[in-house]
Amino acid sequence: MLLTSLNWMSVEAYLEREDRVILITGAVEQHAYASLASDVLVPLEIAKAACRRDPVLIMPPLPYGLSPYFVAYPGTVSLRSETYAAVVREVLSGLLAQGFRRILVVNGHGGNVGVLVAVLTELGNAHPGARLRLFLWWRHPRVAAVAQAAGLPQAHANWSENFPGLTRVGPSPEGEKAAPQIPAGASAAETRALLGDGSYGGPYVAPDEIMAQFFDAAVDALVEALDDLKHA
Repeated sequence: MLLTSLNWMSVEAYLEREDRVILITGAVEQHAYASLASDVLVPLEIAKAACRRDPVLIMPPLPYGLSPYFVAYPGTVSLRSETYAAVVREVLSGLLAQGFRRILVVNGHGGNVGVLVAVLTELGNAHPGARLRLFLWWRHPRVAAVAQAAGLPQAHANWSENFPGLTRVGPSPEGEKAAPQIPAGASAAETRALLGDGSYGGPYVAPDEIMAQFFDAAVDALVEALDDLKHA
């Protein structure tokens, strides 16, 4: 259930029977040969599929996140950490003020995690009657198990983010890439020089059937998280 397909009266009626809501967070950053919006497109599609089974309201995604290490790649847009924290805090505070009490942040970008955990904890402390949770689809054991069974390592901008019909926007190289070594604290220019095309290594693509299993595992995991939130 997408907020973009509703008017305010529909949301008011929704709140009379349900207090769960999903906020998608991601990033607009380089993903090698995949879409710059991969970290938004993937969690949004997972959420849409999950909510066909459990009709929870999905807010419009918050597309921009924290990607300072990739700003040397054209198309990457990164917020400052204090800006990002303020925006997330105000969006979630607005939802809480309207009566949403069970909020699941479905995040698609690893660089956002630290700030998201801090803001969710802060708001949880300020609103003891609310339940705020963070869902990281790619880290869930169900999803990791698919990658492990296929013998495919997960890494930024490799096969694990290259979904046919979703994030695959052009041809990708065949074969695998050796994992580069990027020093902690490297500048964006240094990172690009060491990283090259943007992939952190491993296969660039995986068979479509593996990608379908990978996606379905994430959907199952999110349905489970929504059910847990309902009873929290």
